Amino acid sequence: MNLTLQVWRQSGPASEGKLTEYQATDVSPEMSFLEMLDVVNEKLAEKGDLPIAFDHDCREGICGSCGMMIDGVAHGPSRGTATCQLHMRSFTDGDTIVIEPWRAQAFPVIKDLVVNRSALDRIIQAGGYISVATGGAKDGNMIPIPKLDSDSAMDAAACIGCGACVAACPNGSASLFTGAKVSHLGLLPQGQPERYRRALRMVAQMDLESFGGCSLFGECMEACPKSISIDVIARMNRDYVYASVSAVEERALGGEG
Repeated sequence: MNLTLQVWRQSGPASEGKLTEYQATDVSPEMSFLEMLDVVNEKLAEKGDLPIAFDHDCREGICGSCGMMIDGVAHGPSRGTATCQLHMRSFTDGDTIVIEPWRAQAFPVIKDLVVNRSALDRIIQAGGYISVATGGAKDGNMIPIPKLDSDSAMDAAACIGCGACVAACPNGSASLFTGAKVSHLGLLPQGQPERYRRALRMVAQMDLESFGGCSLFGECMEACPKSISIDVIARMNRDYVYASVSAVEERALGGEG
């Protein structure tokens, strides 16, 4: 396969970027998208040109490091697939492919296709953890959990934090990511002691990070490489509203006393 690539090149956060054209020749249909970019970079290096910067690590759809807009679609044309799992057989010989970084105010471009996604880390730091004593592994396994809850928790925990939901959302919202992190802990017994405090803190941090508001457009779910349902957003919103009302009542009762 021979392809024409229109790749976003930007030397730094303060620099202006632009699409630059490259030719990808003799591309095997069995290559992954990242392997194709590796070959292009090798040819650029041979000519003394700067290679295209892009994020990657495990290349198995696990770590969430890779991520780019491919022809305007987060992670490319295949549903439920991270960029590293996308194969070139999804394209046709002679295609022109436009490759851009995640586009979101909360994800400033570092270089080329690499963006700063540390805002997602700060949301996790705000409350996406369990700090209570849960006992050893044996004790944890002895806690009875309804299968529906355990399945839903596992589905939410599948989130790899790649940021595709943010890039795909017309509002630049991180609600699917935050909802997944809130839900997978809030559905389990071990997560109950901090359930509502967690929702308050993580949603508050999400708002501080310049993410847009969620209007349940649904594109986040379509772009998610793990096909996480927007049901997690509804669950997060319920916990947040309950926690907000409870906090107001507590303050009111405290004031009366």
